[in-house]
Amino acid sequence: MASPGAGRLKMPRLPLVSRRAVTDPLVAHMYDRKFPGRDPATEPGQTASGAPGNFEAVFAHSPDVLEHLVRGFHLKQTRARKLPLHYMELAIARIGWASSCRWMFSEHIKILRGLGYTEGALADLPDWQASDAFTATERAVLAYADCFALDHGRVPDRLFARLRTAFSDEQIVELTYVAGMFLANAAMIRALRLEHDDYDERVREMPSPPEYRFVDAEPAPLPKRG
Repeated sequence: MASPGAGRLKMPRLPLVSRRAVTDPLVAHMYDRKFPGRDPATEPGQTASGAPGNFEAVFAHSPDVLEHLVRGFHLKQTRARKLPLHYMELAIARIGWASSCRWMFSEHIKILRGLGYTEGALADLPDWQASDAFTATERAVLAYADCFALDHGRVPDRLFARLRTAFSDEQIVELTYVAGMFLANAAMIRALRLEHDDYDERVREMPSPPEYRFVDAEPAPLPKRG
Protein backbone atom coordinates (compact mmCIF):
# COMPACT_ATOMS: atom_id res chain seq x y z
CA MET A 1 0.00 0.00 0.00
CA ALA A 2 1.32 3.43 -0.90
CA SER A 3 2.12 5.71 1.99
CA PRO A 4 0.02 8.86 2.53
CA GLY A 5 1.15 11.57 0.15
CA ALA A 6 3.11 9.16 -2.06
CA GLY A 7 3.59 10.29 -5.63
CA ARG A 8 4.05 14.01 -5.04
CA LEU A 9 6.98 16.13 -3.97
CA LYS A 10 7.00 16.36 -0.20
CA MET A 11 7.18 20.04 0.69
CA PRO A 12 5.61 22.12 3.45
CA ARG A 13 2.90 24.61 2.64
CA LEU A 14 5.25 27.59 2.98
CA PRO A 15 8.67 27.98 1.34
CA LEU A 16 11.84 27.48 3.34
CA VAL A 17 13.82 30.61 4.18
CA SER A 18 17.19 30.56 2.46
CA ARG A 19 20.29 30.87 4.58
CA ARG A 20 21.26 33.84 2.37
CA ALA A 21 18.17 35.71 3.59
CA VAL A 22 18.86 35.16 7.29
CA THR A 23 19.92 38.26 9.23
CA ASP A 24 18.56 37.47 12.69
CA PRO A 25 21.28 36.06 15.00
CA LEU A 26 19.02 33.48 16.64
CA VAL A 27 17.82 32.19 13.26
CA ALA A 28 21.44 32.02 12.09
CA HIS A 29 22.32 30.06 15.23
CA MET A 30 19.50 27.59 14.61
CA TYR A 31 20.57 27.14 10.98
CA ASP A 32 24.17 26.46 12.02
CA ARG A 33 22.91 23.93 14.55
CA LYS A 34 20.33 22.14 12.40
CA PHE A 35 21.79 22.62 8.91
CA PRO A 36 25.57 22.80 9.35
CA GLY A 37 27.35 23.73 6.15
CA ARG A 38 24.26 23.86 3.94
CA ASP A 39 21.26 25.96 2.96
CA PRO A 40 18.04 24.05 3.74
CA ALA A 41 16.18 25.93 1.01
CA THR A 42 18.53 24.84 -1.79
CA GLU A 43 20.28 21.78 -0.33
CA PRO A 44 17.63 19.47 1.15
CA GLY A 45 18.84 16.94 3.67
CA GLN A 46 17.92 15.13 6.84
CA THR A 47 18.35 15.99 10.48
CA ALA A 48 20.31 13.70 12.79
CA SER A 49 17.08 11.84 13.62
CA GLY A 50 16.10 11.36 9.96
CA ALA A 51 13.46 14.09 9.63
CA PRO A 52 13.32 16.36 6.56
CA GLY A 53 14.44 19.31 8.69
CA ASN A 54 12.12 22.11 7.60
CA PHE A 55 10.51 23.18 10.90
CA GLU A 56 12.99 25.95 11.68
CA ALA A 57 13.38 26.92 8.01
CA VAL A 58 9.64 27.64 7.73
CA PHE A 59 9.21 29.38 11.09
CA ALA A 60 12.24 31.51 10.19
CA HIS A 61 9.78 33.66 8.21
CA SER A 62 9.01 35.18 11.64
CA PRO A 63 12.17 35.30 13.78
CA ASP A 64 10.11 36.40 16.80
CA VAL A 65 7.86 33.34 16.54
CA LEU A 66 10.82 31.02 16.00
CA GLU A 67 12.50 32.47 19.07
CA HIS A 68 9.36 31.89 21.14
CA LEU A 69 9.23 28.27 19.97
CA VAL A 70 12.92 27.61 20.57
CA ARG A 71 12.84 29.11 24.05
CA GLY A 72 9.92 26.84 24.86
CA PHE A 73 11.93 23.80 23.75
CA HIS A 74 14.88 25.03 25.82
CA LEU A 75 12.64 25.52 28.85
CA LYS A 76 11.51 21.90 28.58
CA GLN A 77 15.01 20.52 28.17
CA THR A 78 16.99 22.53 30.72
CA ARG A 79 18.22 20.87 33.90
CA ALA A 80 16.46 23.63 35.85
CA ARG A 81 13.17 21.75 35.49
CA LYS A 82 11.94 20.05 38.63
CA LEU A 83 9.89 17.45 36.75
CA PRO A 84 12.05 14.55 35.50
CA LEU A 85 12.47 14.70 31.73
CA HIS A 86 11.04 11.24 31.06
CA TYR A 87 7.62 12.28 32.37
CA MET A 88 7.55 15.30 30.07
CA GLU A 89 8.67 13.21 27.11
CA LEU A 90 6.06 10.56 27.87
CA ALA A 91 3.35 13.23 27.78
CA ILE A 92 4.72 14.76 24.56
CA ALA A 93 4.91 11.43 22.73
CA ARG A 94 1.37 10.59 23.76
CA ILE A 95 0.13 14.01 22.64
CA GLY A 96 1.85 13.43 19.31
CA TRP A 97 0.00 10.15 18.89
CA ALA A 98 -3.38 11.40 20.11
CA SER A 99 -3.23 14.53 17.93
CA SER A 100 -2.08 12.55 14.85
CA CYS A 101 1.22 14.43 14.61
CA ARG A 102 3.56 11.89 13.05
CA TRP A 103 6.74 13.93 13.50
CA MET A 104 6.12 14.70 17.17
CA PHE A 105 5.34 11.08 17.97
CA SER A 106 8.35 9.80 16.02
CA GLU A 107 10.85 12.28 17.49
CA HIS A 108 9.80 11.82 21.08
CA ILE A 109 9.59 8.04 20.87
CA LYS A 110 13.27 8.22 19.92
CA ILE A 111 13.95 10.41 22.94
CA LEU A 112 12.11 7.99 25.24
CA ARG A 113 14.22 5.17 23.82
CA GLY A 114 17.33 7.17 24.67
CA LEU A 115 15.98 7.68 28.20
CA GLY A 116 15.77 3.92 28.72
CA TYR A 117 12.23 2.92 27.80
CA THR A 118 11.96 -0.60 26.41
CA GLU A 119 10.76 -1.41 22.92
CA GLY A 120 7.77 -3.13 24.49
CA ALA A 121 6.74 -0.01 26.38
CA LEU A 122 7.20 2.18 23.31
CA ALA A 123 5.11 -0.19 21.21
CA ASP A 124 2.38 -0.07 23.86
CA LEU A 125 2.18 3.72 24.00
CA PRO A 126 -0.66 4.03 21.44
CA ASP A 127 -2.89 1.81 23.60
CA TRP A 128 -1.28 2.38 26.96
CA GLN A 129 -4.60 1.81 28.76
CA ALA A 130 -4.36 -1.93 28.01
CA SER A 131 -0.65 -2.20 28.84
CA ASP A 132 1.10 -3.18 32.04
CA ALA A 133 4.39 -1.60 30.89
CA PHE A 134 3.83 1.68 32.74
CA THR A 135 3.88 2.59 36.42
CA ALA A 136 0.92 4.14 38.18
CA THR A 137 2.57 7.57 37.96
CA GLU A 138 3.33 7.14 34.26
CA ARG A 139 -0.26 6.13 33.64
CA ALA A 140 -1.44 9.30 35.37
CA VAL A 141 0.86 11.36 33.12
CA LEU A 142 -0.44 9.58 30.02
CA ALA A 143 -4.05 10.11 31.11
CA TYR A 144 -3.32 13.80 31.72
CA ALA A 145 -1.84 14.06 28.20
CA ASP A 146 -5.00 12.49 26.80
CA CYS A 147 -7.09 15.09 28.62
CA PHE A 148 -5.22 17.77 26.69
CA ALA A 149 -5.18 16.12 23.27
CA LEU A 150 -8.55 14.37 23.30
CA ASP A 151 -10.77 16.26 25.76
CA HIS A 152 -9.79 19.94 25.37
CA GLY A 153 -8.22 20.13 28.82
CA ARG A 154 -11.10 18.62 30.78
CA VAL A 155 -9.40 16.78 33.66
CA PRO A 156 -11.29 14.61 36.17
CA ASP A 157 -10.75 15.50 39.83
CA ARG A 158 -9.67 11.96 40.65
CA LEU A 159 -6.92 12.04 38.01
CA PHE A 160 -5.67 15.41 39.21
CA ALA A 161 -5.59 14.08 42.76
CA ARG A 162 -3.29 11.29 41.56
CA LEU A 163 -0.97 13.86 40.01
CA ARG A 164 -0.87 15.81 43.27
CA THR A 165 0.07 12.64 45.10
CA ALA A 166 2.96 11.98 42.70
CA PHE A 167 4.25 15.49 41.99
CA SER A 168 4.81 18.86 43.62
CA ASP A 169 2.76 21.87 42.57
CA GLU A 170 5.74 23.20 40.60
CA GLN A 171 6.14 19.90 38.77
CA ILE A 172 2.44 19.86 37.86
CA VAL A 173 2.72 23.38 36.44
CA GLU A 174 5.72 22.27 34.36
CA LEU A 175 3.87 19.21 33.08
CA THR A 176 0.79 21.30 32.29
CA TYR A 177 2.78 23.92 30.40
CA VAL A 178 4.76 21.38 28.38
CA ALA A 179 1.62 19.43 27.48
CA GLY A 180 -0.18 22.56 26.32
CA MET A 181 2.83 23.88 24.43
CA PHE A 182 3.39 20.67 22.50
CA LEU A 183 -0.30 20.24 21.74
CA ALA A 184 -0.18 23.67 20.09
CA ASN A 185 3.01 22.69 18.27
CA ALA A 186 1.35 19.53 16.95
CA ALA A 187 -1.49 21.58 15.47
CA MET A 188 0.94 24.01 13.82
CA ILE A 189 3.09 21.21 12.42
CA ARG A 190 0.07 19.55 10.83
CA ALA A 191 -1.42 22.82 9.56
CA LEU A 192 1.82 23.78 7.78
CA ARG A 193 2.61 20.20 6.74
CA LEU A 194 6.06 20.24 8.31
CA GLU A 195 8.57 17.43 8.64
CA HIS A 196 6.90 13.98 8.57
CA ASP A 197 3.40 15.49 8.52
CA ASP A 198 3.30 16.44 4.85
CA TYR A 199 0.72 14.04 3.45
CA ASP A 200 -2.60 14.30 1.70
CA GLU A 201 -5.90 14.18 3.57
CA ARG A 202 -6.86 10.56 4.08
CA VAL A 203 -10.56 11.11 4.76
CA ARG A 204 -12.07 11.74 1.35
CA GLU A 205 -14.59 10.33 -1.12
CA MET A 206 -13.39 7.08 -2.64
CA PRO A 207 -14.06 6.19 -6.30
CA SER A 208 -17.14 4.18 -7.26
CA PRO A 209 -18.22 2.56 -10.55
CA PRO A 210 -19.25 5.23 -13.10
CA GLU A 211 -22.74 3.80 -13.35
CA TYR A 212 -23.42 4.17 -9.61
CA ARG A 213 -26.08 6.73 -8.70
CA PHE A 214 -27.83 7.09 -5.37
CA VAL A 215 -31.60 6.78 -5.70
CA ASP A 216 -33.87 8.09 -2.97
CA ALA A 217 -36.41 5.26 -2.88
CA GLU A 218 -38.33 3.26 -0.31
CA PRO A 219 -36.10 0.37 0.80
CA ALA A 220 -37.19 -3.16 -0.01
CA PRO A 221 -38.96 -4.86 2.92
CA LEU A 222 -36.81 -7.03 5.16
CA PRO A 223 -37.71 -10.71 5.62
CA LYS A 224 -39.60 -11.53 8.79
CA ARG A 225 -37.66 -13.33 11.49
CA GLY A 226 -38.76 -16.81 12.50
